[in-house]
Amino acid sequence: DRDRDTQRERERETDIISTVEFNHTGELLATGDKGGRVVIFQREPESKNAPHSQGEYDVYSTFQSHEPEFDYLKSLEIEEKINKIKWLPQQNAAHSLLSTNDKTIKLWKITERDKRPEGYNLKDEEGKLKDLSTVTSLQVPVLKPMDLMVEVSPRRIFANGHTYHINSISVNSDCETYMSADDLRINLWHLAITDRSFNIVDIKPANMEDLTEVITASEFHPHHCNLFVYSSSKGSLRLCDMRAAALCDKHSKLFEEPEDPSNRSFFSEIISSVSDVKFSHSGRYMLTRDYLTVKVWDLNMEARPIETYQVHDYLRSKLCSLYENDCIFDKFECAWNGSDSVIMTGAYNNFFRMFDRNTKRDVTLEASRESSKPRAVLKPRRVCVGGKRRRDDISVDSLDFTKKILHTAWHPAENIIAIAATNNLYIFQDKVNSEMH
Repeated sequence: DRDRDTQRERERETDIISTVEFNHTGELLATGDKGGRVVIFQREPESKNAPHSQGEYDVYSTFQSHEPEFDYLKSLEIEEKINKIKWLPQQNAAHSLLSTNDKTIKLWKITERDKRPEGYNLKDEEGKLKDLSTVTSLQVPVLKPMDLMVEVSPRRIFANGHTYHINSISVNSDCETYMSADDLRINLWHLAITDRSFNIVDIKPANMEDLTEVITASEFHPHHCNLFVYSSSKGSLRLCDMRAAALCDKHSKLFEEPEDPSNRSFFSEIISSVSDVKFSHSGRYMLTRDYLTVKVWDLNMEARPIETYQVHDYLRSKLCSLYENDCIFDKFECAWNGSDSVIMTGAYNNFFRMFDRNTKRDVTLEASRESSKPRAVLKPRRVCVGGKRRRDDISVDSLDFTKKILHTAWHPAENIIAIAATNNLYIFQDKVNSEMH
């Protein structure tokens, strides 16, 4: 029985979702998990009989993207866990995406087949070659309809580009190149060339004992193919221009908020580490997430963020125990809505937060089985600190830190969000932020 429990535990572990990503139209949604699998969901078209059914996402394709490997030179196990998925802009009927684990990036092509050729001259129905002496007449093969098949094929494998773990990949707006970042380096790849990449950032010191910060995330600008940003564990953002120099070690702009000396503590550096950075759709702003806050930066103002939102300020008094259980190192992501007016990020207890930049209102919602029933309306949740509690409030001491929403994604045009809560994917739509609009 114990073996069976261990097996079940292992299966549950491999099902934990590690990344969520909508494609450019929002019709497809991909998730990657710890077991190296990619599951693609497709949005159902609206039908005349059931006008409300549009927006339902159904499984479209599932495939094994990465397998566990072993690096014999370094005696290191390389996990199969998918760290990031990025869709390429669609060029033809096929869809393409990049998926990466700690070391290897793969390009996958997803195609549909709903017809098959029949009536070959030299082959029979089973596909075996006919006896040529029996072939007396020519026939034209015809395409007959068949059940839809979704085929996923690996097109390219980009390996050996990174010594350290890959934490982000980003496709350039030129649709020809992409970059991948690890703790100390960022590489630029051409989508057609697998055996070499170009190193564009290298922060590795000559002596590793002098190492003071690592790269935590990076992203290309949505419109200018020469600009990209990377964030660091010291809480700073560096905007780089590839036109300035081949090696972008000297940034064009440094975005950094001066620390308030009165708030300084043992945890200051850990909680200021930026876990995610995202350009707004307009390209004018950047959104960053650190342990306690999300911040909006204007590309034209380096001195400080233009907006700062507290995600879960009630955890300030809990940093000691969060350090002891390693939660303080959790890497939360953040997302913009399609019009850049609302931002979203995750928290503990399966809560996620939304902040309306115009009205400055915010709301805490919960991803749970109860709230995911069809047409269920999400109830705002509140966490209270101290003695006085209103009904439905949750005490900060009863929060479940094993339930955390690290990965979220927002449909590029509509109010549809995808929330990964350990091994469950929740998709909420339309009325999700009626609280705020």
